[in-house]
Amino acid sequence: MIQMTTKKSESTLVGLEIEAGSVAAAEIRTNGTPKLLATAIAPLGTDVFHEGEVTDPDALAEALRQLFAEHKLSRRVRLGIANQWVVVRTLRLPAIEDPTELETAVRFQAQEQIPMPLDQAILDHRVVGGAPPEEGAPPKIDVVVVAARRDMIASLLKPLRSAGLDPIGVDLSAFGLIRALGGSAPAAQPAGEAAQVHTATLYCHLGDVSNLAVAKGRSCLFTRVSPVGLEGFGEELSASTGAAPEHSRMWLSHVGLGAPVSEIEGDPNIVAAARSTLELGASSLLDEIRLSLDFYGAQEGAVPVDRVVLCGPGSVIGGLAEEMQSVLGIPIEVGRPEALSGLDQAQAARLTLSYGLALER
Repeated sequence: MIQMTTKKSESTLVGLEIEAGSVAAAEIRTNGTPKLLATAIAPLGTDVFHEGEVTDPDALAEALRQLFAEHKLSRRVRLGIANQWVVVRTLRLPAIEDPTELETAVRFQAQEQIPMPLDQAILDHRVVGGAPPEEGAPPKIDVVVVAARRDMIASLLKPLRSAGLDPIGVDLSAFGLIRALGGSAPAAQPAGEAAQVHTATLYCHLGDVSNLAVAKGRSCLFTRVSPVGLEGFGEELSASTGAAPEHSRMWLSHVGLGAPVSEIEGDPNIVAAARSTLELGASSLLDEIRLSLDFYGAQEGAVPVDRVVLCGPGSVIGGLAEEMQSVLGIPIEVGRPEALSGLDQAQAARLTLSYGLALER
């Protein structure tokens, strides 16, 4: 575990991100300029959390209870969610200034766009920009709508409350990712200014699963969660070598995609298997990115993507960013929040999402 401590106040908030194998927390003072106060990472059993859903709530509650007690973290938390049961759509609507009228319009349009009964869903929306008015037509706005089943959210919050935490909110992990790495870019633009921004960024958070988000500034235009991730890579290596899951992920990081296999220390058979697993995994990840870019690009008014930011635990795998760039033909950089620069690369990569979740929205 990692700990950084300083004086705390009631204005602090902890961004909490859970994935298969570990839980990460970042505490931030939220009044005025955000200040990182503490970070912590703790392991989870392999059967506690899987593909964005809790599979052992009692074990998760106990792990959270120990983590927050040991590091004396604030009990006020914002939880990130990222799984394939969350639906995100971008709607183009008439520019409506009244919030109540806009919410009514969003719910009306969402009935056709969201593949779940809205009375069983938690619905949220954000204006992310718009289109210049066409001649003789009123201006329009683009609204990102997020829908999640109430029972799924309840299953995530139950172990937090059992651990004595106070979940003040649940946020889409993609939004936290963009806040963490999107700098000081504005959250949205007025409809008449949307055309001034010509490009967008694809953020790729490679953790137990892959969290992909296209953003213009700090506005999320598209997001998708893919099961391709380190959890699957580790399981494949474990199956082929017999190594324990936690050791398999260590081997993947050790071997990487950069140095020739003959120059890497360790059991030659495991090294070769790890390299093969990473090559296949990188190919699958690239397929997911292409698919996501194609799907996003087919949307009305899609802004072209001109760069990729790779982050999350998988971003420390040597040679991965270079391999992806050579295939995609788009500049790829590894992203780390400046506030986490005092930590080593692996810690900062794991805490990126937690940090973004704690930032003001």
